[in-house]
Amino acid sequence: MRVTSSLRVRLLAGLCLFLSALPLTAAGRPSLNAFFQSTLSDAAYQKKTFDRVAKAWKSPVAAAYPKVGAKTVVQAVLSRDGRVMSTLVSTESGSKEWDAAARKGVEDAAPFDPLPAGYKPPTLEVHFHFSVVK
Repeated sequence: MRVTSSLRVRLLAGLCLFLSALPLTAAGRPSLNAFFQSTLSDAAYQKKTFDRVAKAWKSPVAAAYPKVGAKTVVQAVLSRDGRVMSTLVSTESGSKEWDAAARKGVEDAAPFDPLPAGYKPPTLEVHFHFSVVK
């Protein structure tokens, strides 16, 4: 059967209409950001700490994702030797599974490297933002 360009356009339009009526199965993708206490300017330490959490974090199944734009903020306090002294979920996403996975990711990444020698405060606060973005 030979498909004419007119028929091809109609088939494509019908397919687009059909696909637009389907529910979205993956409304977004996981995203991680880290915000360090402003007194720490060591970019290498920040990157290494971020990378450890990114590697340790296991996002839950897509069905447990919060809505796009929602986020979990885990506040972590690190000691001079890199141990996690405390974690707190200061912002909840609306998904208990997502929030628990975020906190577990930070805790499982520990211990971190000791704080840089030039960093004088006894602790470092880091905010890890786990979100779903488009």
